[in-house]
Amino acid sequence: MAAESQQPIDLRLLLLFIPVAYVSCLFHEFGHWSVGEILGNPMAYSLNYAWPKDGRYLRASHDLYVSMGGPGFSVLQAAIAFLVVEKFGSLYAYPFAFFPMFSRFFADLLGGFSKQDEARIAFLMGTGPYWPAIIVLAALLLIVVRCSYKLRIGPKTNAYIVTVSTICQLLVIGTYRLFNV
Repeated sequence: MAAESQQPIDLRLLLLFIPVAYVSCLFHEFGHWSVGEILGNPMAYSLNYAWPKDGRYLRASHDLYVSMGGPGFSVLQAAIAFLVVEKFGSLYAYPFAFFPMFSRFFADLLGGFSKQDEARIAFLMGTGPYWPAIIVLAALLLIVVRCSYKLRIGPKTNAYIVTVSTICQLLVIGTYRLFNV
């Protein structure tokens, strides 16, 4: 993609990543919470964790479904943003598509893979350890690639966005470590 055909980046777009980072993390955890609640488990959740209030699920199989809820909601968020980008061409929907992909990649790569939802799903399903992560990341990456193409966001702009996303992810991590939320 030629540099002159790229979408210009502005400060408002970059600043939007701060609330999007928090919303994305909460929405991911809301996915775990909502699946647990739908299955009849009284659940609680915070910025980085969802758990059954009783300390255990009503059925052992619920562990798998609740584990799937977070990544499922991350994909749902990106898919909704994708639809907004496709229908309206909104540059401001892009962070909602990009950040779920970035945060899952960040968590899987730097958060200790064995502690992540996708590793837990693989263990509970008895599959190869990386298949759920590959599927989730591939779906999210395809959404980001299509949105980038549609919005004319090139590699240089996405490099800035990765940098901003890293800072935002560290803000979220700092928030839940500092305030234990």
